[in-house]
Amino acid sequence: MALTLTEKAAKHIQKSLTNRGKGIGLRLSVKTSGCSGMAYTMEFADVVAETDQVFESQGIKLIADPKSLAYLDGTELDYVREGLNEGFQFNNPNVKDQCGCGESFTV
Repeated sequence: MALTLTEKAAKHIQKSLTNRGKGIGLRLSVKTSGCSGMAYTMEFADVVAETDQVFESQGIKLIADPKSLAYLDGTELDYVREGLNEGFQFNNPNVKDQCGCGESFTV
């Protein structure tokens, strides 16, 4: 089981953590939402729960709860720019289908 970051994503997250002034890493999870069933969530993590799994990639700690990790295992988080748009992109090998807008997915 693993979660990883590209170099671009790690630089963006590190910059955000530095600007925030606190935090031990990034928490990745999934929630029931959208037209395809599941949606990604991200938030800065200040603590790690006893049941959390912690991965380190490119010097950044990625934290996931066991339920979310079942859907996220093997995911690489990237930071991409396409024209005037930029943001995080989840490269999740578990995804079987996703909605047209890319906001939700099915495993």
